[in-house]
Amino acid sequence: MQEKLKVLAVDDNSISLSVIEQELKGDYEVIPVNSGLRAVQYLKREKPNLILMDIQMEFVDGIETLKEIREMEGGKDIPVIMLTSMKDKEMVVESAKLGVEGYVIKPFNKQDLHDRVDRVLKGK
Repeated sequence: MQEKLKVLAVDDNSISLSVIEQELKGDYEVIPVNSGLRAVQYLKREKPNLILMDIQMEFVDGIETLKEIREMEGGKDIPVIMLTSMKDKEMVVESAKLGVEGYVIKPFNKQDLHDRVDRVLKGK
C-alpha cells in the first residue's frame, strides 16, 4: 500500500484544525499542530509534503513562522497554502514574497480546501 502524502496543518483554532483533519484524512496523513512553534519543532524532525498554515495566530503569526521555516534547511521547497480570514493585503503580499502556493479563505469551503490541496500535491 502506498504511503499517504503528509500535510502539516498549523492553526491555533482547534475547530479549524479538526475540520481540516476530517476533510483531508481520507486522502492524506494530516499532522495537526496548534502553533507556529510546534510546526517548527515538527519540521526539525520530519518533512511534510505540504504545509497548511493560518496567517493569524496568537504569539507568533503565520508570516513569522513561514519566515523561520524558509530559513531552515530544506524549508524553502516545502509548498505552503495559507489559511486566512483577513482581507489584509499587506499580509497577502508578505506571504507571496515567501513563495506560498495559494490561499484558502476562512471560514473555508471544504471542497475548495480539498481542491487546492489536491492541485498542489497531485497536480490536479
